[in-house]
Amino acid sequence: MKTSKFVIITSSLLIAGCLLFNCYAFSSSVEIKTTKDNGYYLEVDGKPFIMKGVIYNPVPIGKGYDYDFFTDKNKPWLVDGKLMKEMGINCVRLYSAGKDLDAVKSFISDMYEKFGIYTIMSDWLGLWSYPSANYANKDAQEKTKKRVLGVVNALKNEKGLLIWILGNENNYTFSGKIGFWTSPEIEEMSNPQEKTLKKAEIYYKFINDIAKEIKKIDKSHPVALGNGEASFLNIAGKNAPDVDALAIILYRGKKFGNFFKHVQKFFDRPIFLSEFGCDSYNSYTKEEDQQSQSQFLLSQWEDLYKNTVFSGNQSGNCLGGIIFEWSDEWWKHNEGYTADWSVHNSEAGWSDGSYYFDIKAENGFNMSEEWFGIVALGETEDGINKRIPKKAFYTIKEWLSQINQSL
Repeated sequence: MKTSKFVIITSSLLIAGCLLFNCYAFSSSVEIKTTKDNGYYLEVDGKPFIMKGVIYNPVPIGKGYDYDFFTDKNKPWLVDGKLMKEMGINCVRLYSAGKDLDAVKSFISDMYEKFGIYTIMSDWLGLWSYPSANYANKDAQEKTKKRVLGVVNALKNEKGLLIWILGNENNYTFSGKIGFWTSPEIEEMSNPQEKTLKKAEIYYKFINDIAKEIKKIDKSHPVALGNGEASFLNIAGKNAPDVDALAIILYRGKKFGNFFKHVQKFFDRPIFLSEFGCDSYNSYTKEEDQQSQSQFLLSQWEDLYKNTVFSGNQSGNCLGGIIFEWSDEWWKHNEGYTADWSVHNSEAGWSDGSYYFDIKAENGFNMSEEWFGIVALGETEDGINKRIPKKAFYTIKEWLSQINQSL
């Protein structure tokens, strides 16, 4: 049978058109909506959405900071995703996309297609790179921006992508609490406070520059500023006007006080808690304490929910929250000592008086970094550590089921 050139050309154009259409239509549309009382909420493909998430970094027993779960042939997320769906989780937050972006695409696709779970993609912006990032250096800024935009271009059309987060606790570098960076201009200043404020101004302008560039290539997903606590947000508000939302790390015990209203006064944009939680180890009695973890997480969720529009608070500015974290990480206390990665270390790494149940521990150190998971790890089965849900898993599962009925 003879085929005309017209049919061949038309078919080719149709195929190309379908491919092009799928490329742009595949992505979910994520929008921030405003109520008449200046409250905020998310809509995903036209439906209201509250973030009910967990931090996901499923490091196996015996592995450490260099473990790349995206390329793990055992695909631990297929086990975890099933449990998350059962619990009522609808999104996971990742700290970094890593280098194998095709593997990241497979993860995002699996989580969405198999479990209906969206992915929040973050970037450290070089915070833990070596050498450490210098946000005052233009070449370093361009290098970081180029890398971030490469990630955005690669992942922006994934149906399961929810939102971008720029940075995490990078504001702690302003005072030198972590990392160190400076410039000749900064060093000419004699007042330490002026130096700190100048760093904040430089950094948040850099964040805004990246946010603007992301929006040029991805119009379907909001861009959030990742910040540790509420420090310097007045400066961020002035220097990062193109950021859509705040992704805040908050550890304030059972409740968050007036945090949401406080931030709204000088940075009137939606907020979500990108990291909050409670460990399951009592550093005072030196024993596991799943009960306290469960009580604190439930109280935190209840307090967070009161600040969402879904609770009936039409001026609510909270989009939801992300629990730190899904599973315990046995490597965190001695990050550089590989022999200790197979030991569930109970030594606390820092102090927080708002977690009062074990603040009487020696020197007040009561926050055990290796015990924040709501799922414990057990013996290896089929290449994956057995997942053992803690009390908090079931408590939050029950609470989320009640919330889901009201949405």
